[in-house]
Amino acid sequence: MKKILLLLLFLPLSLLSQAQEDSLQANRYVMRATLYGAGFTNILDTYLSPMEYTGPEIRILRESMRMTKLMNGNVSVQSLFQAHLSLTENKAETSNEMAGMVNWNYALHYQFRLTENLKILAGPMLDLNGGFIYNMRNSNNPAQAKAYVNLAASGMVIYRFHIGNYPLIARYQANLPVMGVMFSPEYGQSYYEIFSLKNGGKNVLFTSLHNQPSLRQLVTLDFPIRSVNMRFGYLCDIQQAKVNNLKSHIWSHAFMIGFVKNFYLLKGKNKVAMPGRVSPY
Repeated sequence: MKKILLLLLFLPLSLLSQAQEDSLQANRYVMRATLYGAGFTNILDTYLSPMEYTGPEIRILRESMRMTKLMNGNVSVQSLFQAHLSLTENKAETSNEMAGMVNWNYALHYQFRLTENLKILAGPMLDLNGGFIYNMRNSNNPAQAKAYVNLAASGMVIYRFHIGNYPLIARYQANLPVMGVMFSPEYGQSYYEIFSLKNGGKNVLFTSLHNQPSLRQLVTLDFPIRSVNMRFGYLCDIQQAKVNNLKSHIWSHAFMIGFVKNFYLLKGKNKVAMPGRVSPY
């Protein structure tokens, strides 16, 4: 628990200065991955409609990880950006909704190296979210803006193993928002009233587990194909809230595939193998 509290103190400082110059230490090794995927989403926003909308979704995810000097070099930093776009329809097939969301996570994980091949990571995460939902049938209040920020708890398990002589890396990660703030109009309040008439109410609200029970889960498998490192993943993104007497959720399930690259932050050394003892992943 003391380690988690210390990480909470280090998080804002690390956002200002992520690393110092060091040509020899492990924090020079960086893992970067880009994944593209498609899946299925279920959307509800009672500000726009009391009905659920379902349909396909496309998504991109970019991730980077490296070690830091914090706590004797046992803390890694993870930056994870993702964006997704969906086009959905209600069950009655009378209306469509388009939704787009952007999410950025910045996390500090303390790495517990249980064995040479098994690691458990845990720490705080800053979670930023923004986007929109547009109802193509509504004339009044056709769109809903989505904006919220959370301090989350993040955990990860990374396991390296072999099938015969074939190396694989499996990872499971879960991010749970603990507390934050969210923008929301009040029930029956239009955006014209908020921004033009300046009749604002309680539009910025405190959120926690009681009114924003959300969870992101990510499962990935890294595998080499000749000289290329590939990654296959499954993302279960459950975002939901109940504020200002309005209910909303975006439930997404996406399968993703992409590439993993390892870098060493010196000129002329951008393609080197990452030793296991210094690897953030």
